[in-house]
Amino acid sequence: MSIKHKSQNTFIKFWKMLGPGLITGASDDDPSGIATYSQAGAKFGLSTLWAAIVSYPLMYAIQEMCARIGIVTNRGLAGIVKDNYPKWVLYTLIIFSCPAIILNIAADIAGMGAVTNLIFPNIPASFFSISFTVLLLYFMVKLSYRRLASIMKYLCLVLLVYLIVPFMVKQDFKEIFVSTFIPEISFNRDFLAVIVGILGTTISPYLFFWQTSMETEVFHGKKKHIILDKFILPHMKKDIRYGMFFSVLVMYFITLTAGTVLHNNGILQINTVEDAAKALKPIAGDMAYILFATGVIGISFLAIPVLAGSVSYIIAETFNWKEGLNKKFHEAKEFYFVMIISTMGGLIIQLAGVDPVKALLYTAVLYGITAPIIIAIILHICNNKKIMLEYTNKRISNGLGIFTLVLMSVSAGLLIWLMI
Repeated sequence: MSIKHKSQNTFIKFWKMLGPGLITGASDDDPSGIATYSQAGAKFGLSTLWAAIVSYPLMYAIQEMCARIGIVTNRGLAGIVKDNYPKWVLYTLIIFSCPAIILNIAADIAGMGAVTNLIFPNIPASFFSISFTVLLLYFMVKLSYRRLASIMKYLCLVLLVYLIVPFMVKQDFKEIFVSTFIPEISFNRDFLAVIVGILGTTISPYLFFWQTSMETEVFHGKKKHIILDKFILPHMKKDIRYGMFFSVLVMYFITLTAGTVLHNNGILQINTVEDAAKALKPIAGDMAYILFATGVIGISFLAIPVLAGSVSYIIAETFNWKEGLNKKFHEAKEFYFVMIISTMGGLIIQLAGVDPVKALLYTAVLYGITAPIIIAIILHICNNKKIMLEYTNKRISNGLGIFTLVLMSVSAGLLIWLMI
C-alpha cells in the first residue's frame, strides 16, 4: 500500500472516530462565542490568547464526565438529576438554563442574518433570518439522526476558515508566542468582564446536557458493559479530546484575528459578529471579510440544532416523553415540538428587535449562575457509585472538576459584581 493510501486510510479512521465530542466542541464556537472572542481581541489585543490554553483542560474534564454519565447510565443529564435529586434542583436548572439557551438561539439567528446581509446588502437581514430558520427546522425534523450527525460533522470544517483569516495580514510571531504562553492579566473591570465572558462562553451549561444525551444516542441499544473499558470509554475520551482541542483552536485564531487585524488598527469596540466582519473588510480585504462571514453562517447551522436539541432533551427527560434524534417525528412528537418552539422562539425574539448585545449579556448572566450549580451536580454524580458503578471519577478528573467549579463560581460572583 502506498504512503498516500495509508495516509488516506488513517484520516478516514480518524474522521470516523470523531462524533459527539467534535460536534459539541465546534458548536461552542457559535456566533455568540465568535462575538465574545472578537470583543476580547479587539479590546485587549493579544492579552487574552492564553485563555484558550487554560480553557482546554477544563472543557475536556467537564465534557468527559458528561459523556461518561451518558454512556454508563444510558440517561441524559436532566433524567439523572430527576431520578436522584430533589425536584427543586431540576426545576431550578430548567428555569435558568432554557431561557438562556433560547436567548442564545436568538443571538445566533441575528448574527447569521446580519452577516449574510453584509454579503447581499440589497436583501434585508430579517429575510435571511427567517429563511435560515425554516431551513434548519426542516433539516432537524426530516433528517435521520445518522444523516443529521454526518452533516453536523462536516459543518464543523467550516470553522477552519478562521485559521486562515489572521494570516492575511503580516504577523509578529514572537509577540504571538509570548502572549500565548505568558499570561498577561489586568485587574480592572473591563478585562475581568472579558475573561468572565470567555469562560461563560466556552464552559456553557447547554453543552453539558447535549454531550450526555448524544452519547446515549450513539451507544443506544448496544451491549456496552462487555466492551466499555476496552473500546467505548477510550474512544469517547479521544473524541472529547480532539473536539475540545478543535474548539479552543478556533477560539484562539478568532482572538488572534481580532487582536492583530482589528486592535492594531485602532478598532477596539466590537459588539457583534456583524461588527467584526465589517471591521475586517477595509483592513484585511474582501476575502478575509467573506471567509469570516461564511464561518458565522456555517457554524450557525451546527450550533442552533445543538442549542434547540439541548432544550428538547431537558424538557423531554423532565416529563418522561419519548426523546431522541434517532427517532422519527411521529415517534417523539413532543421532543420535536420543543425543538421547533425553541428555534421559533429565538426567531421571534430576534424579529421583535431585541438588541443582540443585550441578549448575549443576559445569556452570559444566566449561564454564569447556572454553570457552577450544574458542574457541582456533575461532580456529585460522577463520584456516586450507585449511579456510576465502577466508573466514578479518578483523582485528576476530580481535581480539574473542582478547579473548574471554583473558577466558574468566582466568575459568576465577578459577573454579578461587575453588573452592579
